[in-house]
Amino acid sequence: MAEARIIDGVALGRRIKEEAARHVRALGAEGVRVSLDAVMVGDPEAGEIYARSQRKKCQDVGIEYRLHSLSGDAKEADIRGLLRELNDDRSVTGIVLNLPLPRDVDTHAMQYCIDPYKDVEGVNPSNIGLLLYGGPIIAPCTALAVMATLKEAGVNPRGLDAVVVGQGSIVGKPLSLFLLHEMATVTCCHIATRDLCEHTRRADLLIAAVGKPDLIRAPDVKPGAIVVDVGISTLISRKGERRIVGDVAFDEVKEIASVITPVPGGVGPVTVAILLRSAAEAARKQLAEPRRLEA
Repeated sequence: MAEARIIDGVALGRRIKEEAARHVRALGAEGVRVSLDAVMVGDPEAGEIYARSQRKKCQDVGIEYRLHSLSGDAKEADIRGLLRELNDDRSVTGIVLNLPLPRDVDTHAMQYCIDPYKDVEGVNPSNIGLLLYGGPIIAPCTALAVMATLKEAGVNPRGLDAVVVGQGSIVGKPLSLFLLHEMATVTCCHIATRDLCEHTRRADLLIAAVGKPDLIRAPDVKPGAIVVDVGISTLISRKGERRIVGDVAFDEVKEIASVITPVPGGVGPVTVAILLRSAAEAARKQLAEPRRLEA
């Protein structure tokens, strides 16, 4: 069997970023400034490193980036108060709540505080819930990235036996809904799945989103399957060298699959680009659409 076709997420992400930049310029011509306001709670040094990366990506497409930092001992009331201020500020068109939050803070409750029209990551429960009906205001970025990757690969999910490994609220669950809308037959596996291999070996489309290195190996994959790796982990060798890997044993599985995404360079760059595109779309929807929900 021929080696799998490898999908270049870097190239796809570059094209989506260019699309986002065009949207931002078009909005600018209408007098609308697209912004992304990030809320970071905790380690200020780590937050600033992450913020620099976010700021650079936003600047690449013309989005104004602002970081709002709270100390690690911030309470839910502090975070909620800041999010409400950003919701009410008309100069703010997009909000990102960087994770993780402190252990004693209810992450879902904080995500629910974000205005669904400014929720550029699509994590507000209102947006997740509307996905059930196929019409979120803004959908989760990583799930969108997987669907964009499938489109890039020329994959039509209709009628495929799709297995999603991982039932997280950001990737696994919304992605399963996307695939159902596309008329795939979907199985969502998780920690309580009794025989994971029994499911993965029959998948025409296999998507792994767990964060466990080499969870999916060659014997777990149906010959000719389409394999999308969403997982990401950092391995450190005895010499201290770092290596980024996914959930799929890439070198093994590429000999079995027909299409595969690498880690790094697969779904990750597409997700980043879609976040930027979603920021532009959020600004457009605030301008053009009647409000369906109140935050």
